[in-house]
Amino acid sequence: MISIFSLKNYLSSNNIVKNDLMASAIELWDSLYRQNSRLCLASSIASETARLATLEMKSKISGSPRADFLNGFYEEVLKGMRITAEIACAKGGVVLKPYVSDGKILVSRIQPENFVPIEFDEAGKITDAIFLDRFVSGKNIFTRIERHSFENGLYIIRNNAFLSSSVNDLGRSIALSDTEFWRGIEPYTACEGVENPLFAYIKMPMANSIDITSPLGVSVYAKVIPLIEDAEKQYERLIWEFSSGERALYIDESAVRRDKNGERSLPDKRLYRMLNTGDDALFEDWTPELRGKEIKDGLNEILRRIEFGAGLAYGTLSDIENVDRTAEEFRASKQRSYTHICDIQTALKNGLKELVCAMDILADLYSLTPSGKFYVSFDFDDSIIADRKTEFDEKLRLLDKGIISPAEMRAWYMGEEKKEAERNLSQIEKKGISE
Repeated sequence: MISIFSLKNYLSSNNIVKNDLMASAIELWDSLYRQNSRLCLASSIASETARLATLEMKSKISGSPRADFLNGFYEEVLKGMRITAEIACAKGGVVLKPYVSDGKILVSRIQPENFVPIEFDEAGKITDAIFLDRFVSGKNIFTRIERHSFENGLYIIRNNAFLSSSVNDLGRSIALSDTEFWRGIEPYTACEGVENPLFAYIKMPMANSIDITSPLGVSVYAKVIPLIEDAEKQYERLIWEFSSGERALYIDESAVRRDKNGERSLPDKRLYRMLNTGDDALFEDWTPELRGKEIKDGLNEILRRIEFGAGLAYGTLSDIENVDRTAEEFRASKQRSYTHICDIQTALKNGLKELVCAMDILADLYSLTPSGKFYVSFDFDDSIIADRKTEFDEKLRLLDKGIISPAEMRAWYMGEEKKEAERNLSQIEKKGISE
């Protein structure tokens, strides 16, 4: 990862939002996400959170021929939305940056370690940022810095290339044409009439306790990292308890046959262990008492604390059987998880709307399709994450007070269209009258 100091030298300024503290945090979150441990808790938390947030997610751009044009490329983004959401959950956020190639709008997914915000407005929207693109050829490390900024009413895109022998340093400046990968990229582009950034940052909705002034998000497991380490240690104790407590038969050397070389050979080295006892007991069984239950209970308690801190319902990672928890506690944990997931879904919607806005601007800049109005719709199937009983009780109260109709109640409960629900209710009423 390029050091913040090196980037400050490139900018010839200290005006950079991403400090060493945030850079180190993102590096830690990334390391935990990639960690191939026995439990893989960090990646499991990010994966499950993203799964719940994108469950049966549907979105569409509609309203005009331009909308149809944009939607064709937007659908490709949605196909990888669960992966995009998982990366954002793991590392606090992710950038979607559209670009035009052969008349098509394609979208790059840029991870936090390759994204450096420089300025942001009062609403926390990033208005000036750097994107890093790197590749290695032998001992040479090539880096391209692409900066997007607003200057004097123009939207400016600058591209600079560098060559280094160290991953932590930019090295010396080179021309973009020195490499075939970046030969066709313009070093400077100025766009008129652009009011929004040509990229979208999907930010996790939790408060950034690492740097409260930063517009960057934090990982969904940022608060439970010490607990994740505790859980890994406890699980290692559990594995050791079973491996060290394996049943064994201790046998005297005199009871072991010799092989053709005259060496004593055990039929099963895992079960039999040889000793020179010097007494009349040729065999002695060793079956220790295991403390598996106590260790498992301890691990389970740590996992429940992780679930609480990561916004997951009890039972997502832990074993809910034989747990001293009330039904109300479990219901509260589900509601907490539901709220957490809804907040993440809102973050996804906001980010995707910004992406569509950027795609629309590119369509104008490159004259890809005639102008036209459009709107972006979203639909999330929250039947698994929602507290169905609580929602049913609430809707039943609305029905009793006449706020919603029986048809609306049936449509929600049965998953029917309202007109279909009205027809079905009418048939039921007619059947009741005839009987």
